[in-house]
Amino acid sequence: MSKLMPLVSEGAGKINPVSVAEYVGLGGYEALKKAAGMTPEQVIGEVKKAKLLGRGGAAYPAGSKWEHLLHIPETPKYIVCNADEGEPGTFKDKLILGKLPLKLVEGITIAGLVFGAKAGYIYVRGEYRKIQKQLIQAIENAKQANYLGDNILGKGFNFDIHVISGAGAYVCGENSALLNSTEGKVGRPRIKPPHLAEVGLFLQPTLVNNVESLSSIPAIVLKGGDEFLKIGHPDSGGTKLVCLSGHSAKTGVYEIPLGKVTLRDAIYDPEMGGGVRGGASLKFFHLGGQSGPIGSPAQLDTVYSYTDLRKAGLGVGSGAIVVLDDSVSILEYLKGVTEFFIHESCGKCVPCREGNKQLYSILQKLAVPGAATQTDLANLRRLVTTMTAASFCGLGQTAAVALNTAWKLFKDEFEANVNRSAAAAA
Repeated sequence: MSKLMPLVSEGAGKINPVSVAEYVGLGGYEALKKAAGMTPEQVIGEVKKAKLLGRGGAAYPAGSKWEHLLHIPETPKYIVCNADEGEPGTFKDKLILGKLPLKLVEGITIAGLVFGAKAGYIYVRGEYRKIQKQLIQAIENAKQANYLGDNILGKGFNFDIHVISGAGAYVCGENSALLNSTEGKVGRPRIKPPHLAEVGLFLQPTLVNNVESLSSIPAIVLKGGDEFLKIGHPDSGGTKLVCLSGHSAKTGVYEIPLGKVTLRDAIYDPEMGGGVRGGASLKFFHLGGQSGPIGSPAQLDTVYSYTDLRKAGLGVGSGAIVVLDDSVSILEYLKGVTEFFIHESCGKCVPCREGNKQLYSILQKLAVPGAATQTDLANLRRLVTTMTAASFCGLGQTAAVALNTAWKLFKDEFEANVNRSAAAAA
């Protein structure tokens, strides 16, 4: 029996992605029609019952976010889709944007209907140039078919969607930095509170959700929240798109029901990863992107759900699973991770801007026999604590997660080259 469950990805690669007629043939826009006959409270009630957790990485309950925005009286309200998929090892939003853009458009339109919004924005990663053009065409086709624009479905609802291109800045994946960039400002995170639901895009109440989150809304509306919940885990309904890369025998995007599949299944099942490339041994895996935790083969039987992974000291994050074989040096791998954060730090706060550089400097010393001392190891641990506690936004706060989890698993590799005599003399 297949462990895969195409729900959000249903129809991907089987239709012309910009054809409204073909999307409707798959059952598209039935959810919008149903939502048009429901009250905003009823739609949000289904999202809450579904226990949809944000699929962008933070895993915040979507229903609670929607309910909060509904009760804010100020208008206009805006719907913003975070499609700035800059997390290394993550390419699941690209699947939806490239092969099922109208499913995303439908989800955003339902959100617009619920909140009485007039405009929605999709902030797309700058590197997805071809996809942006296709997305714009899909939006235009939806307008021509009266699923967007003026008087949608004859219900007197006017709503339009605009596509904004990012410029390749990873920090703009942080929602407030994304909104600043959308407004034409420098893409740096804002101080919170006030929260984005209250003071968001153009200082107005705003809903910001990930591509996968918004693309799950049509299924929730059609099936109902209770049915969507049954598909997944009791604490987090539905499915998750996971991205396998690195030394995985079969790289790609796979949709699995939450709580029904283990990490071992995802990495080794022939329908998914198919094991480690070339039959090599698995040394470790990196979950949820560069800002996620590193896991070991001993954790392979952990069930893939937000709850079970968290209990194991792991996490879903963006859905990335980077597989690494036993030829990889953990120190060299972490140097690459840290280089990424050095490059992508916006520079706004000292703990992130300078902390990542210092982490890299110590990792370089640890990789050379006799170059590092026990003091360097102590400084490494101190830096991790400081960056996690004092960085301004999630980029700096999670930049050392991979290093911190790797320390627990591969402490011997960190200490292998330490000059103990120098430490003793000091």
